[in-house]
Amino acid sequence: MLKLNPQTRRKLQRFKSVKRAYYSLMLFSFSLILAIFAECWVNNRALVVHYQGEYYFPTYRSMIPGHVFGFDYAYEANYRELRNRFVQEANQDNWLIMPLVPYNEYENDLKGHTDENGNRIYPPYAPSFAEQHYLGTDVVGRDIVARLVYGFRYCIAFSLVLLLFNYSIGVSLGCVMGYWGGWFDLLFQRIIEIWSNVPFLYIIIIVASVIPPTFAILVGISVFFGWMGMTWYLRTITYKEKAREYVLAARALGASNFRVLFTHILPNSISLIITFVPFAVIGGITSLTSLDYLGFGLPAPTPSWGELLAQGTSHLEAPWIVWSVIVGTVFILTMITFVGEGVREAFDPKRHTTYE
Repeated sequence: MLKLNPQTRRKLQRFKSVKRAYYSLMLFSFSLILAIFAECWVNNRALVVHYQGEYYFPTYRSMIPGHVFGFDYAYEANYRELRNRFVQEANQDNWLIMPLVPYNEYENDLKGHTDENGNRIYPPYAPSFAEQHYLGTDVVGRDIVARLVYGFRYCIAFSLVLLLFNYSIGVSLGCVMGYWGGWFDLLFQRIIEIWSNVPFLYIIIIVASVIPPTFAILVGISVFFGWMGMTWYLRTITYKEKAREYVLAARALGASNFRVLFTHILPNSISLIITFVPFAVIGGITSLTSLDYLGFGLPAPTPSWGELLAQGTSHLEAPWIVWSVIVGTVFILTMITFVGEGVREAFDPKRHTTYE
């Protein structure tokens, strides 16, 4: 069992004492789990099919042992129609279980619906529990719940990958700049000042006009211009920490520069790094959403919050599109903000230090 030192336990208790932060972390973690395993509840493939005495697992067919169902022909079975067929046959030996939302993020529902007067209508469809479009569809008939869930998966993956690379570069370079100083520090200060004045949006526009901006390309460009913020913070805190007694003692005992940096200075700077993590995640989510909204983000038909928001603002006759994105975005960003406030409260030594 993992044993935590008393100081870490006190910090965790401080975080749990901030109720809105603690419950926001629980809700965000639950949302993240739902997004990771989205195929289990938002998917047009059946979870389990029992047909003629045998079990099939179409959703996770490569992970769960069993026969593959519906691939003996040129196309896969339509599991919603198959469910209706099983119900009509009233054969208890044949049955299947569909996800809660039986549509995927790319499927177009273009068969046409009828209103209460029998008139035929076409996308965008209003929210309907009968058709299992719980938040309606977008302008081309794709289910909004599916687009939101899988769009959130792309947003959080983008922000976490961006966080990993930005912090790896920024923390390492900032520590080295603050520790060595001199000409090395001055050189990289000038480089960062020049680099930070390059217009990021113009670079994205130029790249998007030449090649389709894939997920990897967007991450690469964002990292190329996003590592500088954390570099400044770590440079400043390393510059302060290297003059403290514990660093001077380590160097007097013969510790190498690498050991002093990554064994002594960096662990004592971890509170600053952790404090900025939630806000960096927010920055990644809003960056990708903004780029998708402007049309310079992930290429269609990739599910995206920004693309849904652009649809909603262009088709105000379907208010459920824009409101679903706004509510989802505000909900996620508010939770992460509350978590960030709780982390800052827990790791702030000035608020919880008693001098005797």
